Amino acid sequence: MQRSASGCEPAPAGGLVHDGVTRVHDGVARVHDGVARVLDVVLASVALVVTAPVVGVVALLVRHELGRPVLFRQLRAGRDGVPFVLVKFRSMRERTGAVDHDDDRERLTPFGAKLRASSLDELPTLWNVLRGDMSLVGPRPLHVYYMPLYTPRQARRLEVRPGITGLAQVSGRNALNWEERLELDVRYVETRSLALDLRVLARTVAVVLRRSGIAPEGEVTMTTFTGGAHG
Repeated sequence: MQRSASGCEPAPAGGLVHDGVTRVHDGVARVHDGVARVLDVVLASVALVVTAPVVGVVALLVRHELGRPVLFRQLRAGRDGVPFVLVKFRSMRERTGAVDHDDDRERLTPFGAKLRASSLDELPTLWNVLRGDMSLVGPRPLHVYYMPLYTPRQARRLEVRPGITGLAQVSGRNALNWEERLELDVRYVETRSLALDLRVLARTVAVVLRRSGIAPEGEVTMTTFTGGAHG
């Protein structure tokens, strides 16, 4: 088969084959992003209505177990690095002193651990999807102060809307190291399609039911990203 000028082989699915991976053309990617946005609005709207009773019960439980505020809000990096406020149910006690990753083990209560393991803490994030801050499928939104630490390749994860679930989440979740997670995020950007989105959503159900990969071994939350290929 004759190769293109870029050294990639033509692929039948509207993409280019390079290093054994089919990467989508820009035009195909734009179509995917447009259709995915429509599906995000429809599915997030339906999910918000269907899960409203569950959201109400979880809100009351968080209020009883952890007090106020019920919701956790944090600035995260969205598409093209534009910051937005991520909303989730709170699963930890409020900090009383300086910010320290090591105090997460003390702040995470048994109730909070169960809430995180069930992924019910993510339900309010559907509002972020409806608002257009996020998508159902895409790289997980990370802290804005991580952006300067990315390698040029890792920064490609910012080319799409971040997602509630993604390729990294169904391939090991937080049990993966940072290099592996960010590479899977970029791989999603390069190969995204509606078929891939549907596979990720289906696999997400299995991951949530198994409650696997919630945090790295020996940790209660994901470790801090320190930059590049060594994070």
